[in-house]
Amino acid sequence: MKISELSVQTGASMRSLRYYEEKGLIHPKRLDNGYRDYDESILEQVKTIQLYFNLGLSTDEIKEIVDCDPFVFPYEQLICDDVLELYQNKLTEVEQQINTLKEVKSRIESRIQKVEELRVSMNRST
Repeated sequence: MKISELSVQTGASMRSLRYYEEKGLIHPKRLDNGYRDYDESILEQVKTIQLYFNLGLSTDEIKEIVDCDPFVFPYEQLICDDVLELYQNKLTEVEQQINTLKEVKSRIESRIQKVEELRVSMNRST
């Protein structure tokens, strides 16, 4: 499949696909005329790469996963210890973000409650 077809099927821009290739995240075949040729298996690879970008992983982190994780790309390779550590670190980071967001939510809810109480109090006095 051509790069334009892959772009349509994955929602990734052709520029992004070229970037993924430049960073070693995907490996299209080259035809005799120099055009990229993508097989069907690359569809899921690109979608997975996009998911990892949306999760906040860097290109280097995604590259580690691509190179080592058979759950992402089922090659004969085993999971690298670095990938497991990367997952654990990302999970810790996400948990910290969740805790921060919970704290922010709690403070906002408290402010809302205080503003509503103030409104009720002001309406009674008028």
